[in-house]
Amino acid sequence: MIASFSDIFSVGRLGTDGIVVILVKSVVIVLALATAAAYLTLAERKIAARVQLRIGPNRVGPMGLLQPAADAVKLLFKENAAPGGRDKLLYLAGPAIAGGAAIFAFAAIPVSGLTCVGGQTSGSGCAGGYALHWDLIHVNVSLLFVLAVTSVGVYSLFLGGYAANSKYSLLGGLRSSAQLISYEMAVAFALIGAVILAGSLDLEKIVLMQHDVWFVVLQPMAFLLYFTAALAETNRLPFDLPEAETELVAGYHTEYSSMRFGFYFLGEYINMVTVCSIATLVFLGGWLPLLPFIHSDWLGGLVGVGWFLAKVGALLFVMMWLRWTLPRFRYDRLMSFGWKVLLPLGLVNIVITGAIVGLRAS
Repeated sequence: MIASFSDIFSVGRLGTDGIVVILVKSVVIVLALATAAAYLTLAERKIAARVQLRIGPNRVGPMGLLQPAADAVKLLFKENAAPGGRDKLLYLAGPAIAGGAAIFAFAAIPVSGLTCVGGQTSGSGCAGGYALHWDLIHVNVSLLFVLAVTSVGVYSLFLGGYAANSKYSLLGGLRSSAQLISYEMAVAFALIGAVILAGSLDLEKIVLMQHDVWFVVLQPMAFLLYFTAALAETNRLPFDLPEAETELVAGYHTEYSSMRFGFYFLGEYINMVTVCSIATLVFLGGWLPLLPFIHSDWLGGLVGVGWFLAKVGALLFVMMWLRWTLPRFRYDRLMSFGWKVLLPLGLVNIVITGAIVGLRAS
């Protein structure tokens, strides 16, 4: 039975053991995401160096593997400089929301979820029942939950730009608000096609419906639309207009330093992991193996976790590769691309998918 929010957060229903399990999983998620974000910065610098025929970080630790630790220490000990005319409450709320929302959204991401045992999964269900493996909370609208929480991130960008009392920060905050609100719609429309095929907003059920064929095969345009809009949602090139260092100094976080800036940085890279995780779950079969003779529940589900992480890692590499390959959009073209290209194509995909599913059902 799928847990509701009252089931998840009720001590009486879960018991002490259930609360302890959730707390342990929460700590694991926070530490894993923070570590992943740190080493994604190293990976990006290495990829950038490779693209530009440079060496990249290689001084701190073997092959530069301790560079993220050195960067973290540097951020911790840097002076917390702040503008005198700032709104003190909102100035602190911006980076807190950026880091907090990014981490909280991952709570409903199933790294390894419902696996069919004793039978094959098909459109009619699983003959042998399901075994639940690993996620923090399980709600029957987990995709909607993740999208709702990640959308809170737009407030952190706007608050950071507004509260700093700087025209450069304000311009970056305004442009980021317009961009993220526009491309959130494109992201949602791109995902609706897969939701129609699966008949559910539960990420685990969406993965199970891909047992025979991944949705990227059935929804190739939707996958491209989602990944393109996700680049804009995470402020990645060629859609990094909220920052646009060559135009706005550093955009909405111009007046932030030390760990306040670090939380913005952390939020950006964790959001990259989140959008790639959603793409993996909705279009690439999640923890289901690429090779049919390998079962995702081997070694207690660790093989499924490995497949999931490998797919997410491949998408993260593509995001970094694109950053150092494509030039930045002009702002008016950025907005036109979202409203006049991605959004109409998303609507067309929804109509076609709904028509085909309706005809097959009849």
